[in-house]
Amino acid sequence: MAKIAVGLVGVTGYTGMELARLLVGHQGFELVRATSRADAGKKLGDIYPFLRHYPLAALEITPPDPDDLARACSLVFLAVPHGAAMDLAGPLREKGLKVVDLSADFRLRDGAIYQQWYGLEHRQPAVLSEAVYGLPELYREQIVRAQLVANPGCYPTSAILGLYPALKHKLVDTNGIVIDAKSGASGAGRKATVGTLFCEVQDSFRAYNLGKHRHTPEIEQELSVLAGADLHVSFNTHLLPINRGILSTIYCTLPRPLELAEVEAAYREVYKDEFWVRVLPAGQLPEVRHVRGAMFCDIGLVVDPRTQRLIVVAAIDNLCRGASGQALANANLMSGLPFCMGLDSPPLMP
Repeated sequence: MAKIAVGLVGVTGYTGMELARLLVGHQGFELVRATSRADAGKKLGDIYPFLRHYPLAALEITPPDPDDLARACSLVFLAVPHGAAMDLAGPLREKGLKVVDLSADFRLRDGAIYQQWYGLEHRQPAVLSEAVYGLPELYREQIVRAQLVANPGCYPTSAILGLYPALKHKLVDTNGIVIDAKSGASGAGRKATVGTLFCEVQDSFRAYNLGKHRHTPEIEQELSVLAGADLHVSFNTHLLPINRGILSTIYCTLPRPLELAEVEAAYREVYKDEFWVRVLPAGQLPEVRHVRGAMFCDIGLVVDPRTQRLIVVAAIDNLCRGASGQALANANLMSGLPFCMGLDSPPLMP
């Protein structure tokens, strides 16, 4: 089978690096363009020594050029910051390419909300309306037909998957949901900042952006669709002293007394055909090390009868399930390839 030629714009960030790793052995895609303005002219193997002895190491990094990408590729991954992606997605779509955008530029359906939270006017409103939100468990059929997929954020992936069955089966009150989320330092990106230096993160644990994290409207948008009504959450983020992984502990109020077995049955019914979501047995809770480098979302459930609360714990790898792996799964679906192609390796255990 001839491989589909793909491009990767923004290869030098953490999500670009993870995509390069995943594409090395992909049976259906061939990475033929990897772009970066700062590192143009270098070979991929020069910046990523883990690629040595693989053919991909010889690929020369080029500046991002929509015309060149259109000549060489059928599908392009955009692993660039918000604001930059919207200006690339439009021209690429006009040239007939399929696009998976890993930034936030096409996740929010309302341009005014995007401007409110990201401080930028959306410059591609026509393309914005075309984008499909790339969470396969919710939008698989639309992704298959899509030309532009907005890859979900890492925190929203864990929160939405954690709450989907509870909202679908109306197990919880839609008011007062608290999402207490923690991420490894790679979630902040590869750009050097004081707050993510080793000496600032190691042996510490801190909250940040309380009440104002930019993933809030994305989470509320998708949860409101599931709930069938406008829904607001208390979304609180923390930085873990680890490289990768997200653990979200979600607190919900039960409108009626429920046994754990009933809740667990609802979750298993929703995810019975979803290979990448693992509902853990009663008494077990997720750990980020068990999903490291993999597409799994592990979910643990606790019912606290004293407080009438359902506590949902969801663990994902922020770089794989929360970014690059999910982007690859979306590209598989868009290209008519098996959903799991290139993603079926077990977690990377330390």
